[in-house]
Amino acid sequence: MNASSLRPRAADGLVMTVAHRLTQRDRSILTMLYRHRVFTTDQLAEMYFNTLNTAQHRLTTLYRLRLVDRFQPLDHRYASLPYHYVLGELGAMVVAAERGEDPDTSRWRADKALAIGKSQRLRHLVGVNGFFSALVAESRRRDDCDLSLWWSERHCASQFDRIAQPDGLGRWEEAGYQVVFCLEYDCSTEALERLEKKLKSYEDLQVASGHPYRICFCFGHPRRETGARRVLAKATVPVATAALGPTQRPQDAIWAPIGYENVRLRLAELAAVPIPPESEERAAETRAYRRLTAENRRGPS
Repeated sequence: MNASSLRPRAADGLVMTVAHRLTQRDRSILTMLYRHRVFTTDQLAEMYFNTLNTAQHRLTTLYRLRLVDRFQPLDHRYASLPYHYVLGELGAMVVAAERGEDPDTSRWRADKALAIGKSQRLRHLVGVNGFFSALVAESRRRDDCDLSLWWSERHCASQFDRIAQPDGLGRWEEAGYQVVFCLEYDCSTEALERLEKKLKSYEDLQVASGHPYRICFCFGHPRRETGARRVLAKATVPVATAALGPTQRPQDAIWAPIGYENVRLRLAELAAVPIPPESEERAAETRAYRRLTAENRRGPS
């Protein structure tokens, strides 16, 4: 008996039958895959399970039910990497139904869902999702922290009218601090000079929104971070950089704000770093202009 014979074909009757058997954790996993496209076994395990073994068993069950699909890419040495999970046919129908959408008109397609496995962007997307899944895992372990907001790259693009396109946006709360940040996750595939263009897009976003978002550039090696800091030195929006090593976590004291040398702060502590005067002035001017425009629309009372 091969693996495919263990997976029933998706049909309308299966949606209701399987939906009643799903746990709240199962539903959350499906929604997470809908929003963020792909996660490894390890990432899903740290977000939702207490042991890797339990995660593997449950994810295999969801796979056999066609709620999720999976693939196993190769690394540069042609060694198999962990399973990568995407939303499956029946999972897409369940999510659509719970969102009040017609499952029959769902734009999900198996080839499109699995295409990420052959995409050059896979490593980047898995890295971004690993950054945020680590924060989710930390909030599971502790009562004094929480990732209370997580936007995907696609959602950021739509909310920001593509003025700026961060790899993700998060609101991290820890020990009384709260920081809203845009993530720029670097895989060392772009020339550092492109970072200047990204800074310009965040300056434009600040003017459009009236809010000086904190921008977190995450690098994979200290040398890359050092070079980037020279390019980012004249930032007029609040920027911090970090070189995230394999034993470090994104919430750790690895963040160095631009304009502050030899200082490493925890992610949440970035909320206490003063915003550059130019940035705050521009944001204040935008807010004042919007208030005046709104008052003019209302007319005299």
